[in-house]
Parts: sequence; C-alpha cells; structure tokens
Amino acid sequence: MKYVIVYWSRFGNNRKIAVHLETLLKPKGEVITLVAADSVKLPQADVYVFSAAAERFSIQEDMKKLMSGLRGMDGKKYVLINTHALGFKNWLGRMNKLLAKSGLTKLAETDFRVGEGTKEGNGLPQGWEKKLEEFANRI
Repeated sequence: MKYVIVYWSRFGNNRKIAVHLETLLKPKGEVITLVAADSVKLPQADVYVFSAAAERFSIQEDMKKLMSGLRGMDGKKYVLINTHALGFKNWLGRMNKLLAKSGLTKLAETDFRVGEGTKEGNGLPQGWEKKLEEFANRI
C-alpha cells in the first residue's frame, strides 16, 4: 500500500499529526509526507491523507486550493484530518465538498479540537496519539 500524507500546519499541531501518522502507517507500506504549499502535483498513491487546520472560519487557504484543484483521481481513496479550536465546528464537510469533483473515494475522517498551547504547537488534546492510532488502523 502506498500512502501520501499532505498537510498544512501554521503552529505545528498538524505537523505533529502528520509525522506521527507516518510512523503508524510505515509498517503498512510506503509513506510520502508533503507540505500542502509544496504539493503542486501529488505523487501516485493508493490512499491520500489530507490534514489541515481551520483558519478564519474556513479551511486553510493553501489546502483549500490544493483540494479544489485535484482532478482525475478516480479509483483512489482519501482520508481527512481537521484541527480546529475548541467551541468551533470542524470543517470535514467542507473538505469533502472540495474533493467531490476529484474522483477520490472517502475512507475515513477525524478531527482534533486544539486548545491551550495551540500557538506553541502544543494544542492537541490529551490522548491524541491513541485517537490517531485508532484512526490509522481504519486506513
């Protein structure tokens, strides 16, 4: 199985998720991790993982552009991870809408509500690693 993890992270929380997910998926196959702003053309994979934060009451702009521009991905699968502030909704629905025209098929999705320590890259909730492990087992 070949995985491509595409993430965007301002403060480091999504980066932590991507790096940890990479270690969880490596026993299952090849993993390539990319920063969204550098991902003009995605490499071929069986499963694409998109991880992005909510910013200014929407999906982060670089990730939004990347996801809305994907085409010709028929037969490939994707999973979503969204981080967002406590008390605010996740943006998984909007992320799915952006990918609707790509031809990708959704496998799974999850979100993490970040809180105190977000700007220092320490905003993930206690137990996030276990939640991510359970998520990795589904993909």
